[in-house]
Amino acid sequence: MKASGAMPMESDGRAERATKKRESRRRAILGAARRVFAEKGYHHTHVSDIIEAAGIARGTFYLYFESKSAIFLELLEQLLDEVKASIVGVDMGANAPPVPEQLVDRIQRIVHLVVDNRALTTILVREAVGLDAEVDAKLREFYQSVHLYLRDALENGKRMGILRDLDTEVAAFCILGTIKQLMEQLVMDEGGGLADDVDRVALAVLDFNLRGLLGR
Repeated sequence: MKASGAMPMESDGRAERATKKRESRRRAILGAARRVFAEKGYHHTHVSDIIEAAGIARGTFYLYFESKSAIFLELLEQLLDEVKASIVGVDMGANAPPVPEQLVDRIQRIVHLVVDNRALTTILVREAVGLDAEVDAKLREFYQSVHLYLRDALENGKRMGILRDLDTEVAAFCILGTIKQLMEQLVMDEGGGLADDVDRVALAVLDFNLRGLLGR
């Protein structure tokens, strides 16, 4: 009876090890795909390239992903989730840092994220639009959610007296456009120094969006 009672525990241990092995293999394939996409771009990457880079059999690839677009979509979702996670609200508590300091921190997070994921961000800003309906829908959903977040943040700023009265709908689109253009410039920057000075970039973005162009 003791022996039979031990079997489920042993079986559970094997199942857990098998799950960890599958998760590790999946991460390895995703990592290989990220590298290949970075080198070749989306359109010039083939499943065979990913298979070769990952050192796996073709059948193994299809155990985890049904196509090139499927693995790219997962990488894209990971990046977009990380960007969303970096966009957090401002803390107005008594012991919170000054609002401008918090805003600089938020922008720095996004800039670091773009720089650290330069390969995938390059594909995102240069090639992702128009790849297929699912990718387009994912991008629309992402940018719409960021726009709504920005609009609501601006509305809160107006209510708290931090911001002047302004059209928050249009202002949110303008800020979003700034962020999208900055992402593109960061990944296209070849020796220009933008990616090497995150603090300066974050401060400049904040200064422009809060103060505009006119002197006082």
